[in-house]
Amino acid sequence: MYELSVRTRFSAAHRLVAYEGKCAAQHGHNWDVEVFVRGAALSPAGILIDYKDLKGVLQEELEEVDHADLNRVPGLAGANPSSENLARFLYGKLRVALEQRGLRPARVVVHETPETGAAYWEEEA
Repeated sequence: MYELSVRTRFSAAHRLVAYEGKCAAQHGHNWDVEVFVRGAALSPAGILIDYKDLKGVLQEELEEVDHADLNRVPGLAGANPSSENLARFLYGKLRVALEQRGLRPARVVVHETPETGAAYWEEEA
């Protein structure tokens, strides 16, 4: 089995609802997002997916959240825009986009800061 990843960054604001602390106030982050894909079969060129192509898919799926107020993003409606929920939301978007290429994300990791991060993945059936 092979696993590869790409990482990129976007900026967005959010506030945590039903949270007691500083993060209840509107604030922003330069979020880092890393997506991992796995597969057993390589192309004739010996690659699972071109890094450039995977990064392009990630960038396209981040358009909705880049420089946005995450509390107002329709796909996150009803979910507190925590790192955990953001990772799940992006996983869902990437799963749809990568299925067109015969792949699916293994996991998505979202970092609010260099020191903190949350990951989301789904167990394979």
